[in-house]
Amino acid sequence: MDLGALKEWFLGLGQQYHVNPIIFGAIYVGAIPFFSASVAWLVRNYRRRKSIVLPTLSAGFCLISAYLYLIIVGRNVPVWVYGVVIALLIFGAVSTIRKVRKQIKDA
Repeated sequence: MDLGALKEWFLGLGQQYHVNPIIFGAIYVGAIPFFSASVAWLVRNYRRRKSIVLPTLSAGFCLISAYLYLIIVGRNVPVWVYGVVIALLIFGAVSTIRKVRKQIKDA
């Protein structure tokens, strides 16, 4: 796929779903450092035997924040988007658990 077609598709999401694709992308990319910080917070709390509830919730929220924007603000959102959010939640949870276990094991 060439860059022009990718750009056209991405910007077309705004019209199709009545959302701003720039906002969607900014939320998606902007959440990455917060997700990483949340995972570090989770590992630190785990090592210190403190509650991991808040850092886990924080990591989960950062993981799906852009998709929540799409669901909340968008219109005509197809069912497959909800399926993708559920799949991302499952994948994110499994990936986070693996990452946390690896960091704890390596420590």
